Amino acid sequence: MNTLSKVSDITATVLAEYLRISETTQDEQAYLTTIIEIAKTFMASYTGRTIEELDNYQDFIIVCLVLCQDMYDNRALYVDSRELNKVIETILGMHSVNLLARFSE
Repeated sequence: MNTLSKVSDITATVLAEYLRISETTQDEQAYLTTIIEIAKTFMASYTGRTIEELDNYQDFIIVCLVLCQDMYDNRALYVDSRELNKVIETILGMHSVNLLARFSE
């Protein structure tokens, strides 16, 4: 896999390699691109940061890849925080700026 330095470096081709998909159709490439965008949106929403700010945190690369892998493997994203992968929850929590809003609900 190519060296990734920021979340925006993740492309459908990079994700396909991470998922060990040897060949992809145009439809699969489009689906992978879609789940990358969904993962970024989820990360931004969870942390209270903008999608552009995700590039400031190199540890978000693995979070994005793992979220994409989960969406690809399960064809659904667990948006209930009780079901979120603990590694993802921990990394996103370290960079969250909207914790007070989440805990006051």
